[in-house]
Parts: sequence; C-alpha cells; structure tokens
Amino acid sequence: MIVRQFVCRAFINAHLYAHLRRPQISQTMARPSSGRLCSLHLPLKIHEHPFLLHLGTMLCLFSDLAAFREIFSKANNIAIITGAGVSAESGVPTFRGAGGYWRKWQAQELATPEAFSRNPSRVWEFYHYRREVMLTKNPNPAHLAIAECEERLSKQGRKVTVITQNIDELHRRAGSKNVLEIHGSLFRTRCMSCGHEASNYKSPICSALEGKGAPDPNTNDAHIPVQQLPRCEQTGCHGLLRPAVVWFGETLDADILTSAEEVLDSCDLCLVVGTSSVVYPAAMFAPQVAAGGVPVAEFNMEDTPATMRFKFHFHGPCGTTLPPALARHETEQN
Repeated sequence: MIVRQFVCRAFINAHLYAHLRRPQISQTMARPSSGRLCSLHLPLKIHEHPFLLHLGTMLCLFSDLAAFREIFSKANNIAIITGAGVSAESGVPTFRGAGGYWRKWQAQELATPEAFSRNPSRVWEFYHYRREVMLTKNPNPAHLAIAECEERLSKQGRKVTVITQNIDELHRRAGSKNVLEIHGSLFRTRCMSCGHEASNYKSPICSALEGKGAPDPNTNDAHIPVQQLPRCEQTGCHGLLRPAVVWFGETLDADILTSAEEVLDSCDLCLVVGTSSVVYPAAMFAPQVAAGGVPVAEFNMEDTPATMRFKFHFHGPCGTTLPPALARHETEQN
C-alpha cells in the first residue's frame, strides 16, 4: 500500500507530479467528464449557443451525479480523504498559493522542526494565531454532510471513515466519529522534554501569547523568551511544548498510518474532498485506491494532478457539491 512507501510529509516533487498527471489506461476506470469538461465534447454549433451549452453542461452533471449515487447506494466501506479546501469554505486560512502568507512567511517555512528550533517564539505566534482563528470558525455544509452520512449509514451496518490532512478539528465538531487526523491537531500539544501529548483548548495557550500572532506583514516578532512560551504541566517536567502537528519533513504517526492503510485497503468507494493532491503521502492515497479498481470521486474547485485517474470529478464548492452526493438514497431503509 502507498502509505508504506511515503511516510514523511512533504510537497510532491516534479517526478511524482508527472507520475500523477499520467492518465490511467483503463476502460472501467476512465473518468467521466465533469459537467464543465463534458461541454467540450458537444457539437460545434451547440458551442455557439450559450443556453444550449449550459444545458449540455447541466445534463452531464446530473448524469455523473446519478452514476455516483448508484455506486454510493451499494458501498459498505466509504473512505473520505479531505484537505484544506473543505476548511477554506469555513473561512479558515489555507496558507496556499497567492497571498498564502503569515507575515512574510509561507506555512512550509514555519511548519518545520528547524524553524521551531531557530525561533520557537515566532512559530508559536503563528500557531497561536491559527488556534485563535479556529475558535471563531464553524463546520460548513460539507463537514455536516459527511458527519450526517456517517451517522446515518452506521445504523445500516455501513461505515464511513474520514482521513483528513486538516488540523482544525472541524470534522469532529461537525459530529464525525471515525476521523484519522494524519497531520495532527492544532489543539494538541507535545512536550519536547518528556514527550507527553495532550489536548489543549486554552485561549490564549499561555499569557505571553495573548494579543500576539497578528498576520500583517508589518507586524514585528514578539521575541517571547522561551521560558514564557507554553510549558509542560506534567509533575516535575516544565519542558517546552510544541504543537502536536506533523511538520514538513517529519514522519507521520505509525498507528494512524496503519489505520489509514486498513481503511483504504478495505474501502469500496473513496471520495477526495477539497485537496490539492500536492502534499504527500496523502496525495498518493486516492490514486493508489483508484489503481486497485475502486471508484474514486473528486470534489474540488479545480482539477488536480490526480484528477484524470479518478472515475468522477465534481467541480465547485464542496459545501455545494457534496451534500446532494451524500444525501439519503432512495434505496436506504433507515
């Protein structure tokens, strides 16, 4: 399984990107066009009439959705892989692409062990800002649709498991129970001295960070003394705490990887929701599932390096496209 081949968090390099872009040569898994792409296959004269073009696009969308719903109605083990695009619709900063900066830095410049070693004050300001922002955000219709689907199908003896790259816990707040957070959580800390890990929802996480962490590029670093940064509360320790998240270059938790592997190996339907497919190992999960003949449906605002490997692609906001896809099917008994 692919999770055993890639266990460190990193961006996909050029070789892997090219590999993902290579389309599958498989008649059974050839991806039906999304409505946006399907219109490109309409006769030339239809392209000259915007109304007919729109009608053709909508017909393709309905056709794809109906085909997905038929497969969904028969699936017993559904894996849902989610990324930053889901949280973005709740107003959560993604720190990706143009404008994806905190002050003068992108996330990958701060989310590393080396950055924390060099400047723990700056890194804690960054994570304090993210924690405080998250306390003001709520799950959106995509989170809620996934949670409702899990609860509903569990009563039918069917299982839904979320494998998320997100560290904001919005899936849990929406009500999802089977959640694998492969990159950790903003609201957990780990001691650099004793290794103790625990949930932490304090606001602020320590008094020295109160009012700090503003993202404006003109804001100066607070230069908080390391002794005043979050500290371990285990008896006799008082070591420096770090966010319990997987930074770039770090190995993912072995137990979580094993659980993810079991879910992906046993699933009979896989959804990829709001992920750019450029951060591995998560970027390799769905393509490997698709290579095994399992239907994969992608829900995203744009095509990704892996789109052509999947059976379905639903273009648009996840909070709009996902709820009708996961709604109660007419064949469901409960």
